Amino acid sequence: MSFFQNTCKPDGFGGKLMVKFMNNGHRQLANWGFSNLSVKDNLNILDAGCGGGANIAAWLEKSKNSYVTGLDYSEISVEESKRVNEDAINQKKCKVLQGNVADMPFPDSSFDCVSAFETIYFWPGLEDCFKEVNRVVKPNGIFMICNECDGTNEKDEKWTKVVDGMSIYDEKQIRDALEKSGFSDIESHYNSEKHWLCIIAKKK
Repeated sequence: MSFFQNTCKPDGFGGKLMVKFMNNGHRQLANWGFSNLSVKDNLNILDAGCGGGANIAAWLEKSKNSYVTGLDYSEISVEESKRVNEDAINQKKCKVLQGNVADMPFPDSSFDCVSAFETIYFWPGLEDCFKEVNRVVKPNGIFMICNECDGTNEKDEKWTKVVDGMSIYDEKQIRDALEKSGFSDIESHYNSEKHWLCIIAKKK
């Protein structure tokens, strides 16, 4: 397996290196994504595809008195997320679970907000997974997607050849899948210089 395949599902020693790299390498993107959202307090939040757990920690810092659940299908990612957020877990402020976003282990209408940072490239069927997100979001709840690749930079396509199972989507493809999955009031934010994309949608 190539080292870059660990961006999809971190595994082994290479995976352990990758999740640490992602925690640091995606920090600026995450901060920019959060800047597009008016973050409220006292929320029940899910970070889907939580990777190394840095954004769980960011949510806990930005949304006071909230509870954050991290979900990832990589055992390595879950381990690192738990390590990064050990204090918050001990304080009963968050938990991290291993699971698949296509079939999440949560009741309907569980979360006020679901976030997905640098992860939907690897989701198995965008519309089906978005429907599953819609299921677990409360009415009028928020789904925030933040991608480093906005689908307009041809140079990014090289990654789809290096990483099996990776797809890069443009704004229209994501918006169409969101609308078909029951989301509305869709806002799109761009960093045109870096080709970053942040989309925020509300459950109908």
